[in-house]
Amino acid sequence: MSNIYESAEATLGFISSPCLTKVELRVACRGISDRDALSKPDPCVVLKMQSHGQWFEVDRTEVIRSSSSPVFSKIFLVDYYFEEVQRLRFELHDISSGNNGLRDADFLGAMECTLGQVRLPSDWMAGFLSFDLQAFYLFVCSFQIVSQRKLTKALLKQGNTAGKSSIMVTAEELSGNDDYVELSFSARKLDDKDFFSKSDPFLEIFRVNDDGTESLVHRTETVMNNLSPIWKSFKVSLNTLCSGDHDRELKCTVWDWDSNGKHDFIGEFQTTYKEMMRAAQEGKQIQWECINPKYQMKKKNYRNSGTVMLNHCKIIKMYSFLDYIMGGCQIQFTVAIDFTASNGDPRNSCSLHYIHPYQPNEYLKALVAVGEICQDYDSDKMFPAFGFGALIPPDFKVRNQKPTYVSVAGIQGVVEAYQNCLPKIQLYGPTNIAPIIQKVASSASEEMHTKEAMEYFILLILTDGVITDMADTREAIVHASHLPMSVIIVGVGNADFTDMQILDGDDGILRSPKGEPVLRDIVQFVPFKDFKHASPAALAKSVLAEVPNQVVDYYNAKGIKPKCISDYESSRTFSP
Repeated sequence: MSNIYESAEATLGFISSPCLTKVELRVACRGISDRDALSKPDPCVVLKMQSHGQWFEVDRTEVIRSSSSPVFSKIFLVDYYFEEVQRLRFELHDISSGNNGLRDADFLGAMECTLGQVRLPSDWMAGFLSFDLQAFYLFVCSFQIVSQRKLTKALLKQGNTAGKSSIMVTAEELSGNDDYVELSFSARKLDDKDFFSKSDPFLEIFRVNDDGTESLVHRTETVMNNLSPIWKSFKVSLNTLCSGDHDRELKCTVWDWDSNGKHDFIGEFQTTYKEMMRAAQEGKQIQWECINPKYQMKKKNYRNSGTVMLNHCKIIKMYSFLDYIMGGCQIQFTVAIDFTASNGDPRNSCSLHYIHPYQPNEYLKALVAVGEICQDYDSDKMFPAFGFGALIPPDFKVRNQKPTYVSVAGIQGVVEAYQNCLPKIQLYGPTNIAPIIQKVASSASEEMHTKEAMEYFILLILTDGVITDMADTREAIVHASHLPMSVIIVGVGNADFTDMQILDGDDGILRSPKGEPVLRDIVQFVPFKDFKHASPAALAKSVLAEVPNQVVDYYNAKGIKPKCISDYESSRTFSP
């Protein structure tokens, strides 16, 4: 039995290079064509990274309505590896109004480049000797973001034809300061720019750089029909806000939003992080006059176009995934395997469950690829293993509504349990996964009430088809989004998994049948067929890429700090 496990495990070997630094990427576009004479595009940029020959989505910007030259406030944060050729792809999409997903979006163009650095260290020759020559050639000759700091290229449409639109990517290396600041602003008596209603104000904050250029730090939401808006609080790193320089000038502008994208300028003011933090520490209310320079020059009695107040300024320590792991947080890994009849008779070599003496099937490949990584973060390495959709002996009834599991030791134990049960069960149906999500969620709920960062739950679901209890599954995921839990779904086989994308929050906001949105994105769906010609390491990297951020987002949002190592060691119970 173990030879299959070892065969699958052996394909997982890959070298992980140490990350030298983190890089912020800012994106802006120019010259995007209008949809027609009456409407402008609603652009969004998707960042993808190439790994093992496959493109994977890393993140995406917000959608900016009615804009042909958008400057996105979303900042991409990527790890930079000196010795790797890191290929990036920026895709521009026009998102139809009322839909944030890419399914119905129009593709407007793409730009590919590398995240590299031509400037070599003093011992570059020694490093060169260990380089693959082809990689080094690409390393030097490709478009370099980090080395150029600012890269502007034409967006290529289908067929690699260049259009009139272009994209500008600006890179900045982060310094060592990883503190975050939480800010909240409001305004009073802003100028009314609309004839039949009040202004719809939003606030933009720019950092003034050493060379005099400005970098967009944050853009608030628009508060409709209100001259005294209160904008939502937001968090931003000190690196992003002021490059760690507390005296760096911050330029703040207030606009009246217009649906045609031609926003009306209300006014501006300047401040610094030092000024805001000093006022907060002294408990003083600080406000700025919002000035329109044109009005100031033309109108004799002009005072201001309103005032903007700082409501809140607080330093927040944002903990990393490693902080929580070092503090004793355990990853509780659970696996659920689809035993519905659509997989085919396991005795037939065409079945997705067919056990070849030496070659693992797709279920085993996905299980080992993901489980091998997760088990290293689980101290007892005892994994609950579920099966669903099968007729179970001795009465051969489906037990989907009350799922049961076996607890096995390590990934090899899961593999052996999977192989042992196949001859004893009858594949049947339906493909219901909501009960399993609810079962794991009940354990995660118990952990949530401890208010400690000690256990985070990951549920891996391997299935060959679209689930049949979609409504119940959406409800279960929305509930689970409030818990320390993530769900990974791997689609096995060649079925059409288009409808499964709705569960992945990357493509719009998942809502329950009652309309309740997920609190946070906890689902990652990946079709295994996209990785048939890639190594299992590529699959593992794709499905687990979002987990560290999901762990951090949950605990930081709850205000739960990681235990320090000494506290964790003193609280552990050791078995003889």
